[in-house]
Amino acid sequence: MVMADLVKVDFFLGIASRYSYLASTQIARLEADKGCRVEWRPLFTGDLMRLRGTSPFRGDAPSGQYDWSYRQYDAECWAEYYGVPYREPPGHLIHDYDALGRLALAATAAARLDAAAAYCRRIYTAVFTAPPDRIDDKLLLSFAGGCGCDQDEFRAMLADPATAEQLHATTREAHDRGVFGVPAFLVDDRMYWGNDRLELLRHYLANW
Repeated sequence: MVMADLVKVDFFLGIASRYSYLASTQIARLEADKGCRVEWRPLFTGDLMRLRGTSPFRGDAPSGQYDWSYRQYDAECWAEYYGVPYREPPGHLIHDYDALGRLALAATAAARLDAAAAYCRRIYTAVFTAPPDRIDDKLLLSFAGGCGCDQDEFRAMLADPATAEQLHATTREAHDRGVFGVPAFLVDDRMYWGNDRLELLRHYLANW
């Protein structure tokens, strides 16, 4: 079967999203088991929330599932279930929206170099298993080198205004297709939101 014949799954992910990280650890298995092609679509969750005009992460939590302590506990439970490492990132890192926006931009630069999956996995390894003290362009370039990207080419792509335009376009596309949070998996107009909906996606693909 050639790539063009595979069912395409759009994987909209957030760089600082615990559940995007957890879901990402299952993508290779999903592709192997279900014969699909997953396209990694990094976006900046803050921009998605602004497009929606609301965010469950600001102010009082609308329900217990959004309490930070519960989310950490839940993520640790899923990591244990999947058999993958997980370390809760420090607050100064996951609340640094400028740094997170820069990470999303870097992931988009990698996507333009056909290295989105490898680069996002490298980010997730850093953020959720061995959080760095700070995020800067030196770190972003090291990630690129570790993914096999030419660092000069990556640096140029990171500075190219078209990369920021693509990041914004991805976020707008996600919003326009009904995405209200990450991770979100879309097959045409059918959406599965959340790491825990992967089983429903697997069921759907089995009957494609």
